[in-house]
Amino acid sequence: MKPLTSIAEWVAQAEAQSCSLHEVALQVEAQVSGQSREAIVAQFQQRLAIMRDSVSRGLATRQGRSLSGMTGGDAQRLAAWLEEGRTPASGPILSRAMLYAIAVGEVNAAMGCIVAAPTAGSSGVLPGVLFSLQEGLGLSEMTVLQGLITAAASGVVIGWRAMLSGAEGGCQAEVGAAAAMAAAAAVELQGGSPRQSAHALAITLKNMLGLVCDPVAGLVEVPCILRNASGAAQALLAADLALAGVESVIPPDEVIDAMGQVGRLLDVRFKETAQGGIAASPTGKRLAAQLRSEWDG
Repeated sequence: MKPLTSIAEWVAQAEAQSCSLHEVALQVEAQVSGQSREAIVAQFQQRLAIMRDSVSRGLATRQGRSLSGMTGGDAQRLAAWLEEGRTPASGPILSRAMLYAIAVGEVNAAMGCIVAAPTAGSSGVLPGVLFSLQEGLGLSEMTVLQGLITAAASGVVIGWRAMLSGAEGGCQAEVGAAAAMAAAAAVELQGGSPRQSAHALAITLKNMLGLVCDPVAGLVEVPCILRNASGAAQALLAADLALAGVESVIPPDEVIDAMGQVGRLLDVRFKETAQGGIAASPTGKRLAAQLRSEWDG
């Protein structure tokens, strides 16, 4: 059994065995890595525990602000607003997904421990989606773990066919990829088919195609943290569409290939260099200069 390099082949294997995507992913990982199924599952359990802890720390009052002072406290603000009994237009699951995504992003900005999924800058999307669905739908820990495995395998295919780095392909390759991974997992968590998971991935990635990487002062804070919230929202939106039977006209593998092409064509100013986008805005430049002055002094 070869490594996963195609969504279409992955889905075909799952359909041939009448099993879920995570099951095929476990089979492939066991054969490629030489590890036992139990060892692989244990590794994912550890990563899931770290994700959960990062959400908790991001919501704790002791988290504080980032070293730059640009970010911190937004997760607590959103949590307090929700606890006032508000009725968010986004609904209970989506609002929680955004909350948890921001919480993890703030932990990352404050140099806390997170799980790169697939990168540190996009680390909030997947836990936001997984844990909000678990709470909202009453899912078991094992079900969430299976979703994490499906998400990870989705990331493997995206990385193989395109890229998973803002410096190489813009934010579409980070938050975009994370959202696509989360969308595939969200469908499986809700009992969707492998084909539906694949189309949720494709719909998500299409909708985030061309997203640039423009971190203010070169730090993974602004706009990165709030983009994690939008990535989580996009994942849940695409999952709903796919579960309703909506499919991507362009096949998932071709969408991933298109993302890779767009990433290679993006100007270097939009690839994590802080030379374009909002990083190059007047306020972005002022903040960068202010931070350089403080740190040099």
